[in-house]
Amino acid sequence: MRRSPIGSTVLIMLPLLGLLILGPGLVGAAPPPVKSVAVFAGGCFWSMEKAFDGVAGVLQTTVGYAGGTKANPNYHDLGKGDAGHAESVQVVYDPAKITYQRLLDIYWHHIDPLTVNAAFCDHGAQYRSVIFYGDAEQRRLAEASKRELDQSHRFATPVVTAIQPATTFYPGEEYHQKYYKKNPESYQRYVIGCGREERLRKIWGESRVSGVGSQQSGAKQ
Repeated sequence: MRRSPIGSTVLIMLPLLGLLILGPGLVGAAPPPVKSVAVFAGGCFWSMEKAFDGVAGVLQTTVGYAGGTKANPNYHDLGKGDAGHAESVQVVYDPAKITYQRLLDIYWHHIDPLTVNAAFCDHGAQYRSVIFYGDAEQRRLAEASKRELDQSHRFATPVVTAIQPATTFYPGEEYHQKYYKKNPESYQRYVIGCGREERLRKIWGESRVSGVGSQQSGAKQ
């Protein structure tokens, strides 16, 4: 039996219509980026979040609490000292665009790695510095970067930053997220009053993110 031209056209178009209806994103769509997660504690989480925001390859940052035993802690729990958590930042990143090693480099140069249970003007275990590794490779890279800093002899005292397995990360209250953007004047007063920039310059020199272990700029501390 002879098939009409119209019928043949309909048969050809049906698979294409199915693709458009069932999966419009499948036609010519780029695959979503692979996501990895890093968690760091380094003092006030407002500043830790600011350090990673806007970095190419960083997809999302969230401030919160990690490293303790209390479930669902809040900001006041940390102040009481019975939660065991540290103020932390969770960094979601695309490993095709930024490496974990680069994240470590940014992290080191935005913290004080020489003071136990304190960061700038903030004192207490909740302000301790910790790298929370999520797998064996993150642990290897974190330990190597810390060892490189110690062996560089740029500091007169050892690096005290802990390297620990990741625990449950609890996001902080909404008013803490992007605090430096929501309350720029208040945040700037905090930074100045806490002596944060002066201490960072004393530790790392004027060139902040210059490569872990670099001995250029910055006096021994």
